[in-house]
Amino acid sequence: MEKSDWIWLNGEFVAWDDAQVHVLSHGLHYGTGVFEGIRCYETERGPGVFRHRDHLERLRKSADLYYLPLARSTEELREATHELIRRNGLSSCYIRPLAFRGYGEMGLYAQSAPVEVMIAVWPWGAYLGDEGKREGIRAKVSSWRRISPNGLIPHSKASGQYLNSILAKTEAAQAGYEEAILLDEGGLVCEGSGENVFLVREGELVTPGHTSSILDGISRKSVIQIAADLGYRVVERDIARAELYIAEEAFLCGTAAELVPMREIDGHELGPPGEVTRTIQAKFEDALHGRAPEYSEWLDLVEPASRSSDARKPSRATVEAPLGSKVSG
Repeated sequence: MEKSDWIWLNGEFVAWDDAQVHVLSHGLHYGTGVFEGIRCYETERGPGVFRHRDHLERLRKSADLYYLPLARSTEELREATHELIRRNGLSSCYIRPLAFRGYGEMGLYAQSAPVEVMIAVWPWGAYLGDEGKREGIRAKVSSWRRISPNGLIPHSKASGQYLNSILAKTEAAQAGYEEAILLDEGGLVCEGSGENVFLVREGELVTPGHTSSILDGISRKSVIQIAADLGYRVVERDIARAELYIAEEAFLCGTAAELVPMREIDGHELGPPGEVTRTIQAKFEDALHGRAPEYSEWLDLVEPASRSSDARKPSRATVEAPLGSKVSG
């Protein structure tokens, strides 16, 4: 991991190496936390955070689903992120906001343990590699099933739930594949270990729907809109495992991975990235980097320090709202 200079932690900008929590933090022991993965891209108009408010609103909804009251408003988190990008001098970066129960009480019902919030930014390339984006990757259907909505909340991007993805990703990597695909409890296609799944089948772009235990991906929403705007028929429906092998094209999408074609699944060759995948990928890349004016509203531009009304020289404390105050977003 490439270090940055500053991290935002509970309303203060602290040096990267000083951003620490207690070893008895509740979230460390029980996984009581929610997070987001967001990207900022270099554009002709300066750094632009892709669908920033959508990500922050999903963070808030994830927190609500797991009874983690956030004392910071969405706008406060947005402004802190902008300032953090400026202070670290980054034109593009990965952004990781995290809200978790901290030190103060142990046990499963620990409502007095404070909910802490942090934001970190750092340079990070494509999760599955630039070559994977160009040439496609090899994927494996995991023996591990995606978490069931009968036991946890797939729609929440919760920290502890990612043990499920870690099992699938590790299994795939140890078998020589770049990524895993998880099935839901009914044996239908769900998602990758950190991405949503799309197939091109018989003239349609198909993707699992919300009842298939998917995370409601923001990149997924963007791809669906882009594909529809390009004139493709997009269908959200159940997908049988065998359809992965007989699809004309297949790809994954997510914030960390961006849009990645799949050229092989379980030893079944799909071939190089197809025309539909390439067309959607190109437009998606244009949207990410500010080259598609029709999607310019998706980019939250970070103003330079000289034009920012709240720009300050690096210091520790800048956000002064009391941590315990509850502010609606």
